[in-house]
Amino acid sequence: MPEEKLISAPDEESLWLKLTADLSAIPDLLEYHATLQQDEMRVLLDIEIDPGGGFEGGYGYTSFSSFLFMGGDFRFAIHQQSFVDEIGKFFGMQDVKLGYPEFDERFIVKTNDPSKCRALFEDVACRSILQQLPDCSFGIVRYALQDNPDSVPFLELRLDEAVTNPDLLRSAYAAFSHVLNKLNLQ
Repeated sequence: MPEEKLISAPDEESLWLKLTADLSAIPDLLEYHATLQQDEMRVLLDIEIDPGGGFEGGYGYTSFSSFLFMGGDFRFAIHQQSFVDEIGKFFGMQDVKLGYPEFDERFIVKTNDPSKCRALFEDVACRSILQQLPDCSFGIVRYALQDNPDSVPFLELRLDEAVTNPDLLRSAYAAFSHVLNKLNLQ
Protein backbone atom coordinates (compact mmCIF):
# COMPACT_ATOMS: atom_id res chain seq x y z
CA MET A 1 0.00 0.00 0.00
CA PRO A 2 1.35 3.43 -0.86
CA GLU A 3 2.26 6.01 1.74
CA GLU A 4 -0.75 7.91 3.07
CA LYS A 5 -0.52 11.60 2.36
CA LEU A 6 -2.36 14.54 3.89
CA ILE A 7 -2.98 17.40 1.50
CA SER A 8 -4.52 20.33 3.30
CA ALA A 9 -5.59 23.77 2.12
CA PRO A 10 -8.12 26.44 3.13
CA ASP A 11 -9.91 26.44 -0.26
CA GLU A 12 -10.46 24.18 -3.26
CA GLU A 13 -8.15 26.16 -5.58
CA SER A 14 -5.15 25.82 -3.21
CA LEU A 15 -5.98 22.18 -2.50
CA TRP A 16 -6.04 21.41 -6.18
CA LEU A 17 -2.73 23.14 -6.86
CA LYS A 18 -1.10 20.98 -4.16
CA LEU A 19 -2.74 17.76 -5.37
CA THR A 20 -1.80 18.42 -9.01
CA ALA A 21 1.83 19.05 -8.01
CA ASP A 22 1.90 15.88 -5.92
CA LEU A 23 0.42 13.72 -8.70
CA SER A 24 2.76 15.15 -11.34
CA ALA A 25 5.78 14.29 -9.16
CA ILE A 26 4.99 10.55 -9.47
CA PRO A 27 6.41 9.29 -12.79
CA ASP A 28 4.80 5.81 -12.87
CA LEU A 29 1.62 6.10 -10.86
CA LEU A 30 0.19 2.69 -9.96
CA GLU A 31 -1.31 3.47 -6.55
CA TYR A 32 -2.18 6.73 -4.89
CA HIS A 33 -3.79 7.35 -1.52
CA ALA A 34 -4.31 10.79 -0.02
CA THR A 35 -6.52 12.52 2.50
CA LEU A 36 -7.72 15.83 1.10
CA GLN A 37 -8.58 18.31 3.82
CA GLN A 38 -10.36 21.53 3.04
CA ASP A 39 -11.47 23.35 6.20
CA GLU A 40 -13.30 20.67 8.25
CA MET A 41 -14.03 18.40 5.28
CA ARG A 42 -11.81 15.32 4.92
CA VAL A 43 -12.04 13.25 1.77
CA LEU A 44 -10.05 10.11 1.00
CA LEU A 45 -8.81 9.84 -2.59
CA ASP A 46 -7.68 6.45 -3.88
CA ILE A 47 -6.39 5.71 -7.35
CA GLU A 48 -5.23 2.27 -8.40
CA ILE A 49 -3.85 1.20 -11.77
CA ASP A 50 -3.06 -2.40 -12.70
CA PRO A 51 -1.73 -2.47 -16.25
CA GLY A 52 -2.17 -6.24 -16.49
CA GLY A 53 0.26 -8.24 -18.55
CA GLY A 54 0.48 -11.29 -20.70
CA PHE A 55 -3.05 -12.54 -21.25
CA GLU A 56 -4.49 -10.42 -18.44
CA GLY A 57 -6.28 -7.19 -19.10
CA GLY A 58 -5.56 -4.37 -16.74
CA TYR A 59 -7.97 -2.41 -14.62
CA GLY A 60 -8.10 0.79 -12.69
CA TYR A 61 -10.35 2.71 -10.39
CA THR A 62 -10.63 6.03 -8.62
CA SER A 63 -12.64 6.64 -5.48
CA PHE A 64 -13.54 9.52 -3.22
CA SER A 65 -14.96 8.66 0.22
CA SER A 66 -15.73 10.47 3.43
CA PHE A 67 -17.29 9.71 6.80
CA LEU A 68 -20.81 11.09 7.14
CA PHE A 69 -21.76 12.95 10.28
CA MET A 70 -25.46 12.97 9.43
CA GLY A 71 -27.84 11.05 11.60
CA GLY A 72 -30.82 9.02 10.50
CA ASP A 73 -31.16 6.17 8.10
CA PHE A 74 -31.24 7.94 4.71
CA ARG A 75 -29.66 5.85 1.98
CA PHE A 76 -29.14 6.23 -1.75
CA ALA A 77 -27.16 4.46 -4.44
CA ILE A 78 -26.80 5.39 -8.08
CA HIS A 79 -25.00 3.63 -10.89
CA GLN A 80 -24.97 4.00 -14.63
CA GLN A 81 -27.75 2.19 -16.42
CA SER A 82 -26.90 -0.77 -18.63
CA PHE A 83 -28.71 -3.41 -20.65
CA VAL A 84 -28.74 -5.72 -17.61
CA ASP A 85 -30.58 -3.01 -15.65
CA GLU A 86 -33.30 -2.91 -18.31
CA ILE A 87 -33.89 -6.61 -17.67
CA GLY A 88 -33.81 -6.01 -13.90
CA LYS A 89 -36.43 -3.25 -14.17
CA PHE A 90 -38.66 -5.65 -16.11
CA PHE A 91 -38.50 -7.98 -13.08
CA GLY A 92 -39.25 -5.21 -10.59
CA MET A 93 -35.83 -3.76 -9.71
CA GLN A 94 -36.13 -0.34 -8.05
CA ASP A 95 -35.29 2.67 -10.21
CA VAL A 96 -36.51 5.91 -8.65
CA LYS A 97 -37.12 8.74 -11.10
CA LEU A 98 -35.90 12.02 -9.61
CA GLY A 99 -37.49 14.26 -12.23
CA TYR A 100 -34.27 15.24 -14.01
CA PRO A 101 -34.71 13.54 -17.44
CA GLU A 102 -31.05 13.30 -18.56
CA PHE A 103 -29.97 12.11 -15.10
CA ASP A 104 -32.84 9.62 -14.81
CA GLU A 105 -32.02 8.24 -18.26
CA ARG A 106 -28.35 7.68 -17.43
CA PHE A 107 -28.57 6.38 -13.85
CA ILE A 108 -30.38 3.72 -11.85
CA VAL A 109 -31.36 5.32 -8.54
CA LYS A 110 -32.18 3.39 -5.38
CA THR A 111 -33.16 5.20 -2.21
CA ASN A 112 -35.33 4.94 0.86
CA ASP A 113 -36.39 8.62 0.54
CA PRO A 114 -37.02 9.81 -3.05
CA SER A 115 -37.79 13.43 -2.10
CA LYS A 116 -34.57 13.77 -0.09
CA CYS A 117 -32.61 12.18 -2.95
CA ARG A 118 -34.27 14.55 -5.45
CA ALA A 119 -33.18 17.53 -3.32
CA LEU A 120 -29.66 16.10 -3.04
CA PHE A 121 -29.23 16.20 -6.82
CA GLU A 122 -31.18 19.39 -7.56
CA ASP A 123 -27.97 21.25 -8.49
CA VAL A 124 -27.62 21.27 -12.30
CA ALA A 125 -23.81 21.54 -12.19
CA CYS A 126 -23.50 18.52 -9.88
CA ARG A 127 -25.77 16.38 -12.09
CA SER A 128 -23.92 17.52 -15.21
CA ILE A 129 -20.55 16.49 -13.77
CA LEU A 130 -21.84 13.07 -12.71
CA GLN A 131 -23.33 12.48 -16.16
CA GLN A 132 -19.93 13.18 -17.76
CA LEU A 133 -17.86 10.91 -15.53
CA PRO A 134 -16.66 7.52 -16.73
CA ASP A 135 -18.62 4.52 -15.47
CA CYS A 136 -19.36 5.39 -11.85
CA SER A 137 -21.34 4.49 -8.77
CA PHE A 138 -22.21 6.92 -5.99
CA GLY A 139 -23.96 6.43 -2.70
CA ILE A 140 -23.96 5.93 1.02
CA VAL A 141 -22.18 2.77 2.11
CA ARG A 142 -21.52 1.39 5.56
CA TYR A 143 -18.11 0.24 6.78
CA ALA A 144 -17.00 -1.26 10.07
CA LEU A 145 -14.08 0.60 11.64
CA GLN A 146 -11.41 -1.00 13.82
CA ASP A 147 -12.46 0.81 16.98
CA ASN A 148 -16.22 0.52 16.40
CA PRO A 149 -18.09 -2.80 16.23
CA ASP A 150 -21.01 -1.11 14.43
CA SER A 151 -20.77 -0.04 10.83
CA VAL A 152 -20.73 3.69 10.11
CA PRO A 153 -21.95 5.62 7.04
CA PHE A 154 -19.59 6.88 4.35
CA LEU A 155 -20.31 8.72 1.14
CA GLU A 156 -18.47 7.04 -1.73
CA LEU A 157 -18.01 7.96 -5.38
CA ARG A 158 -16.25 5.25 -7.36
CA LEU A 159 -15.12 5.54 -10.97
CA ASP A 160 -14.30 2.30 -12.75
CA GLU A 161 -11.30 3.96 -14.35
CA ALA A 162 -8.02 5.24 -12.94
CA VAL A 163 -8.39 8.99 -13.39
CA THR A 164 -5.14 10.95 -13.26
CA ASN A 165 -6.25 13.94 -15.32
CA PRO A 166 -6.34 16.79 -12.76
CA ASP A 167 -9.30 18.55 -14.44
CA LEU A 168 -11.48 15.42 -14.45
CA LEU A 169 -10.43 14.59 -10.88
CA ARG A 170 -11.31 18.12 -9.78
CA SER A 171 -14.74 17.91 -11.42
CA ALA A 172 -15.45 14.61 -9.67
CA TYR A 173 -14.25 16.10 -6.37
CA ALA A 174 -16.53 19.13 -6.85
CA ALA A 175 -19.62 16.95 -7.35
CA PHE A 176 -18.61 14.70 -4.45
CA SER A 177 -17.98 17.59 -2.04
CA HIS A 178 -21.25 19.29 -3.06
CA VAL A 179 -23.27 16.18 -2.12
CA LEU A 180 -21.14 15.60 1.01
CA ASN A 181 -21.78 19.13 2.26
CA LYS A 182 -25.52 18.81 1.64
CA LEU A 183 -25.67 15.50 3.52
CA ASN A 184 -23.66 16.75 6.49
CA LEU A 185 -25.94 19.80 6.80
CA GLN A 186 -29.06 17.64 7.15
